[in-house]
Amino acid sequence: MYKLSEEQIAELPPQEAKQMALRYILEAWEEAIYDGLDPDAIATAAIFAALSDMIATYGEEPVAVMCERLPERIRSGEFTVGKTHQ
Repeated sequence: MYKLSEEQIAELPPQEAKQMALRYILEAWEEAIYDGLDPDAIATAAIFAALSDMIATYGEEPVAVMCERLPERIRSGEFTVGKTHQ
């Protein structure tokens, strides 16, 4: 992956910035698995890190409200890689 300047990153459309962030996370994930870490441990740590950061930014209640919608979003396939929506 190539390095963008802070200015270039700031100018990215939100969806492109999210895709770039996901690529970084997936690369780190694959490296951790390659190093022998258990995928469940990686997942738990990733969820903890994401929620902790969101709580630091938005507060506990807004993040709790967002998490209330997770079962619906999971069941609808929003987080299923490779699933096509009809």
